[in-house]
Amino acid sequence: MEISSDLANAGAKVRVACVQHQARRVRHFDDFAAQVDYFVATAAAYKSDFVVFPEFFSVQLLTSMETLAPREGIRLMERFTPAFVDLMSKLAGRHRLHIIAGSHPMPEQGHLYNTSMLVRPDGTFESQRKLHITPSERKNWDITGGDALHVWSTPKAKVGILICYDVEFPETARHLADEGAEIIFVPYCTDTRQGYLRVRYCAQARAVENQVYVVMAGLIGNLEGVPEMDVHYGQAAVFTPSDFEFARDGIQAEADPNVETLLIADLDIGDLHRARSDGTVTPRLDRRHDLFEFKKKGKKV
Repeated sequence: MEISSDLANAGAKVRVACVQHQARRVRHFDDFAAQVDYFVATAAAYKSDFVVFPEFFSVQLLTSMETLAPREGIRLMERFTPAFVDLMSKLAGRHRLHIIAGSHPMPEQGHLYNTSMLVRPDGTFESQRKLHITPSERKNWDITGGDALHVWSTPKAKVGILICYDVEFPETARHLADEGAEIIFVPYCTDTRQGYLRVRYCAQARAVENQVYVVMAGLIGNLEGVPEMDVHYGQAAVFTPSDFEFARDGIQAEADPNVETLLIADLDIGDLHRARSDGTVTPRLDRRHDLFEFKKKGKKV
């Protein structure tokens, strides 16, 4: 596949805000909404174009109920879905920015999907389901994997979303990059340092392989009484291709681990395109299509 020549955003500067959100007990939905509102308002005050929340950060709403078995609890999250979607739409509209709404368990036709949303400043949104379901999600929550990845154009950049485990599969980011993605957002939720590092190291590799920015936000804190969501380890970070155009070590910014905070970083889309065409190495250009075929639903690319 030829690399897209669409450089409409090539001169854009993009400010991203990563919410290192601490899971905590809430009494009702309004408590949760107040936390989300605070972080979106703060990101807007710093003139952020995008704010990204962690995977499954809405599951702390289960602390407002009695302790439930994992499958029973995750299914009861359905009752919060309309309010969750409405909250994200209203906040994006009020603060005039894009929200990557972490992820929330959303049902459809008897199946439960781990779903993220790109919420636009006009309040409309697009959905991205997690494709690769972890053994724990499948066994304990009976979550079903999605079957499509999306790239969306925004005024500042073309973006895609890979939810946690999805970034550990090289073909997912390769597909998004081939479709024009310049920034890949990775909301994640991991319970241990080992799990976090799997996501982090893979995210860094995806940034180098595909010459894209990768922006991560994870959940921290503990949720007593919520099975499968009881402990968390996280460190928000923004990764770049590792070349002279970018920050040292390919790390644009990173937060201190396990401290609730907002990480803000500026990204230059022009640097990205210059590196793709004239970098020290140019992996987007130097792929060996004569040796390796990349297929999407049976089609060679």
